[in-house]
Amino acid sequence: MPEIFPVLLCGGSGTRLWPVSRKSFPKQFVPLAGQGTLFQAAAGRMQGAEGVVAPLVLTNSDFRFIVAEQLAAEGIRPAAILIEPAARNTGPAILAAALHLVADHPEALMLVMPTDHSIPDVDAFRATVAAGVPRALAGQIVTFGIRPDRPETGYGWIELAAAPVDGQAQKVARFVEKPALDKAEAMLAEGRYLWNAGIFLMSAKALISAFEAHAGDLVAPVAQAVRDARQDLEFLRLAEAPWAGVRDISIDYAVMEKAATIEVVPLGTAWSDLGDWNAVWRENGGAAGGAVTHGPVTAIDCEGTLLRSEVEGQHVVGIGLKDLVVVAMPDAVLVADRSRSQDVKTAVAQLKARSVRQAEVFPRDHRPWGWFETLALADRFQVKRIVVKPGAALSLQSHVHRAEHWIVVSGTAQVTVGDEVKLLSENQSIYVPLGAIHRLANPGKVPVVLIEVQTGAYLGEDDIIRYEDIYARGDEKGPAR
Repeated sequence: MPEIFPVLLCGGSGTRLWPVSRKSFPKQFVPLAGQGTLFQAAAGRMQGAEGVVAPLVLTNSDFRFIVAEQLAAEGIRPAAILIEPAARNTGPAILAAALHLVADHPEALMLVMPTDHSIPDVDAFRATVAAGVPRALAGQIVTFGIRPDRPETGYGWIELAAAPVDGQAQKVARFVEKPALDKAEAMLAEGRYLWNAGIFLMSAKALISAFEAHAGDLVAPVAQAVRDARQDLEFLRLAEAPWAGVRDISIDYAVMEKAATIEVVPLGTAWSDLGDWNAVWRENGGAAGGAVTHGPVTAIDCEGTLLRSEVEGQHVVGIGLKDLVVVAMPDAVLVADRSRSQDVKTAVAQLKARSVRQAEVFPRDHRPWGWFETLALADRFQVKRIVVKPGAALSLQSHVHRAEHWIVVSGTAQVTVGDEVKLLSENQSIYVPLGAIHRLANPGKVPVVLIEVQTGAYLGEDDIIRYEDIYARGDEKGPAR
């Protein structure tokens, strides 16, 4: 068997599963169909299979520490985590992965996978991938299609010359963009079509050749961005200057719809892209009727309904509901007809246009050292809960517009204020004056939890002067602790 590198695509705008998924914390990092997250499930899907080596991850700067943390929680050490300087769609991202791999692994195969899909049957998925390996070794680009069970208008479709056969690679006649309902119904009835799952297997060399033939303008700047990439802790940052000139284009438009070397293998197992709340309802057993619940929820005489609460202290009760989606977060609640689930992204766009913070910003802000969330916010004060992981430390910093009070709730914190360094344990507190250079660290083996009370004229996260940072974030723009 050749080396097979899973290539995990980890971006996304997080609009369709709002309010649980948002731009700052999209759905692949959220447990939606099982105990772990969709990203963790995707990262582990091929681990241990014959020929499969460590995954290569493509993400952006905002998600890099979340990616590293969730991989570590699964015991997966990636071959590399590539950081895209800006979103340029799947075409340039996958090309960058191929160019990175081919330098040291010229015969490597790439298994490109989105990380926000649900595929419960891992053995069936591995068997389907194995069926595509001989064709990938022969120079073909193999995609994996899903047998449709409804006239879905939210997916792209793949047309075959003949009816699909499980485990057998077949030539692709054409790709069909998201169809109107009447066309989707006709394709479903005809039986020669599969859904396009966006999962691909091919050699890195074959993919680069396809880009050279069909999207040649991408190759030089992406190659330059890979050559000039710089190491940043355990991440590899693609060079910004050449990447800025790269065209925004999907892998489908750039290569798949043009190349003659495309074959498809039907994926003989259940699959969902969890593209809206209706899909989440269906994936969690909703098709059987009744209510699908998550978190502190009580459903009484509810039919076809999804009830979900993400807040321990907030109990959601549904009585006599039919075909609804109810999702409660600390800062936002969604109530929608389940058949209108696709319209959630429209609602997010309207919120964004009105500069509503909840449109894009997740209430819990994840950082490399842990996380924090706002408990109360008003004129001239803000109260936060802060959790610092064992061995982690915030940057050495100061603020121009605010002072802070820290009260330790659990664990032991090491606090620096000016020239003084001291340990604070449970029920102890300290005052950090406006302008004082300070740092919070956790020298222990359990998380530190504290309450922070900020007072001042401006309480934004960008009110920060950073002096030292173990996470090398000193050159970043925007808010960061």
